[in-house]
Amino acid sequence: MATTSQPRPRVLILGGGLSGTLAAAALAPHSDSIDIVERHPLPDAAKPRRGLPQARHAHMLWSGGADAIESLLPGTMDMWLRAGAHRVPIPNGMISLSPGGWYRRCWPEAQYLISASRDLVDWAVRTQALAIPGVRLLSEAEPVRLLGTRTRVTGAAIRHRDGTVEAREADLVIDATGRSSHAPGWLTELGMPAVAETVVDAGVTYASRRYKAPVDTTGWPVINVQADARLAVAGTAGTILPIEGGEWMVSLSGTRGGEPTSDGTQFTAFARQMRSPLIADYLARAEPLGPVTVARNTANRRRHYEKARVDGFIALGDSATALNPLYGHGMSAAAQGARALRDLAANSDITSKGFARRAQRAIARPAAAAWLLAVGQDAAFLHEAGKKPKLADRLAARYVNRLITTACSDFTAVEALTDVMTLQASGVVLAHPRILLAAIRGPRLAPLSGPALTSAEEAVLLGRPVPTPTP
Repeated sequence: MATTSQPRPRVLILGGGLSGTLAAAALAPHSDSIDIVERHPLPDAAKPRRGLPQARHAHMLWSGGADAIESLLPGTMDMWLRAGAHRVPIPNGMISLSPGGWYRRCWPEAQYLISASRDLVDWAVRTQALAIPGVRLLSEAEPVRLLGTRTRVTGAAIRHRDGTVEAREADLVIDATGRSSHAPGWLTELGMPAVAETVVDAGVTYASRRYKAPVDTTGWPVINVQADARLAVAGTAGTILPIEGGEWMVSLSGTRGGEPTSDGTQFTAFARQMRSPLIADYLARAEPLGPVTVARNTANRRRHYEKARVDGFIALGDSATALNPLYGHGMSAAAQGARALRDLAANSDITSKGFARRAQRAIARPAAAAWLLAVGQDAAFLHEAGKKPKLADRLAARYVNRLITTACSDFTAVEALTDVMTLQASGVVLAHPRILLAAIRGPRLAPLSGPALTSAEEAVLLGRPVPTPTP
């Protein structure tokens, strides 16, 4: 007698960006029907797309996120690199001014980051995910409400380009619509309690611009000038990322009272008044390729879905935890969340009661680590807005600042900080006795008087021919 196979769960993913496509990769082994609903048309190349204004700003994909993406979609790393992305070793591949001083570059590689445009990062992930059998893209369609009861989500109402609205049922709905997610309101419309939310806003404004690099960007470092919250001025910072096409992506930022503007004539001037004029000096040798783009929606916003009691619904990425882009953790936290979802689904029925809540807790763990890093830094700037840090916050900040200063001349400290910053380790490692001892001991060498530049990097600043590397 022939047996009839049971139909596998239907998955509906709201949002076709990075989080949505990674969610599809995570759940593909457990579903033959995964529909991704995306409001805007998605390009079939590494090009700008509507609905992703943050793509115009610098994005660092830390090794913790890159490794997670590669585990979900093997071969993605090779796609990035073949398309012109850069694998930058850390700390030796960064020219970085921390609040404690300039980092040395003589250390061995501790971690790495992928330096590329957001368009390239998303394109490779999207291409890989949409090639999985059973994964389908519903383009130019948008969710308008959730379907279900006060205890379980059973689908979503989808409005198509022609204005028709379709009730699409699903066994599991993933919200990956980002910062502007309407899911909290949709859930309350179903009769569910309001989702608790925490917001920490340092009032950061971003201004970004692309430049034609004055040098071959192969092997070129990331240049990073960080803000120092201990100074009695607004916190200004900047980054130059080498990206594909021989270009630099440059992002400058400032907290309340020190915000950059969209005025292209003032872009380099803003960079020059930061703690070091190094970025401005390099920009003086480069050619701007377009206008300055400004972003102000940078608050840290955490929706505590892990505390909600709802089945059939999971929020991933910025829909659950949106981070200040200054620290570059958004993509990495979303990727690690998707990997956590995959690992849980490997040992659970994704339609079972309680699966969504367990998955939300698993997703929240890497997001919480990134949240603590971002909020721990941003809280120091909130004093300007009248919000005083607590004693525990001040003590923790003093310890971290001591460790950052130590890291400028101690590999034990820099390795630990790098592992935490790249989301390869939790902040708990900073309390290890070996790290505590390094912090107590403090810097082993006198601080550098300026950035540690190679002869090629100095030549660019001086407008001289770049020396040919010795084979």
